[in-house]
Amino acid sequence: MNPGEPAIPWVAVGRVTRAHGVHGEVAVLSLTDVAERFDAGSRLSAGEAADRPLTVVSTRRHRDRLLVRFEEVPDRTAAEALSGSYLFVPGASSPALPEGEFWPHQIVGAEVTTESGRSLGRVVEIVRTPANDVWVANGDDGESLIPALRELVLSVDVAAGRVVVREVPGLTVPERP
Repeated sequence: MNPGEPAIPWVAVGRVTRAHGVHGEVAVLSLTDVAERFDAGSRLSAGEAADRPLTVVSTRRHRDRLLVRFEEVPDRTAAEALSGSYLFVPGASSPALPEGEFWPHQIVGAEVTTESGRSLGRVVEIVRTPANDVWVANGDDGESLIPALRELVLSVDVAAGRVVVREVPGLTVPERP
């Protein structure tokens, strides 16, 4: 987020991967750390607008996905129509985090520089891996993959949209041929 930019209006919390069964259940890949997003009674939106609201009726785990039933999705045909849709909540509904922590959507768009001031570009994507998140920055020198580790990330200023990382040969410093 750049300074002066408005807050993110919508935050993706899941993606419908497919219909499940004949009673309107859908398989959802969760994209949130706030598990309560899928509790019964929770309100989500299929898309980044309030014109396709969905109300969670029930949720259960199935392998690496959630199986979710929505009040507005009565059968398999309606569930299939949601396949591939992202599920959103208003950005303002994200709970406050402790000092020094931030949501991924607050990092996307931030300018990344090394401790010496060299720009690596802006964060365009956050890749979640089992070990740690990886921030993908695109800049004049190409793409940089930055592991989100305390040893590497020196500072994050969400309000200013800036991230400072340690210089690491082969990672943030171009290798010499």
